[in-house]
Amino acid sequence: MLGSSLQWLINAWLVTTGKVCSFKKYPWLKGPMSEVLHIGSGYYERFASSMGLIVENAPEGGLLNDFRVAISDDDPLKSLLNPRIAEFYEHTARYKLEVWSQWYAPMSFFARILIGSLSTKMDQLNIPLYPLETSRGMSNEVLRLVDPKTGELHYACWLRKSILSGRVVYAGFYSTCIIEGNRYVRVVFPLPKGNVTVLLKTIVQEDGSVKLLSHGKKIGDAGYYRVRKHGNDAVKVKYIPLKESIHVYEDKYGVLRTDHEFWFVGIKMLDLHYKIMEV
Repeated sequence: MLGSSLQWLINAWLVTTGKVCSFKKYPWLKGPMSEVLHIGSGYYERFASSMGLIVENAPEGGLLNDFRVAISDDDPLKSLLNPRIAEFYEHTARYKLEVWSQWYAPMSFFARILIGSLSTKMDQLNIPLYPLETSRGMSNEVLRLVDPKTGELHYACWLRKSILSGRVVYAGFYSTCIIEGNRYVRVVFPLPKGNVTVLLKTIVQEDGSVKLLSHGKKIGDAGYYRVRKHGNDAVKVKYIPLKESIHVYEDKYGVLRTDHEFWFVGIKMLDLHYKIMEV
């Protein structure tokens, strides 16, 4: 009952306060949405079938064909990019992920309610609430949605589950896009009658590491967008003050790691730390 009530409140909030954005003006807001509550790992097959595509497991596949495309040409440090980081994004399925999580009060209280009552029902965005939830690691599967006639790749998808619980942590669609000359990594997480769309600005650091940042102020900037279906040619959108910082780097022992931080209205809410190992 709590999950249904939360879903109703979120939808009502989006309907009454969201900005109507047409796909003609904002084509990057057009993305996968679910017609039913449950997302889970089966969503890719349902979506592919509706689009006339097929799902291919890609044991060598990556989220992006060329990670450097996500970095602006005017980034003065682009040439310093650590090639191992590019290799991870271009061949993501080769790697094993170990994950640790740490939530912070007061946001941890609301996270337990939202994830425990709604994310578990959707089987989507089951972000670990406690460190031991990922004590056995996280699965790492890359799927390709392709046209069966031409072989053209339409979507690269990253499915991650908690090995201990079997719940879907992230079922996302990855691509790049250019908005007003700015390049972004675009990630879409399908939800019932809508999705979460995240635009990440990729910035190379002096040590060759990379930060992907969702720090922006308005629609069209890097940031976190809650999207709801609004007819066939438009959506209702709320730009959410949720900031992410994803720092991918090689430590002094030669191990790839990621520090993933979340902030909401200036309050730190979550740290995720990944150890990335090639299988």
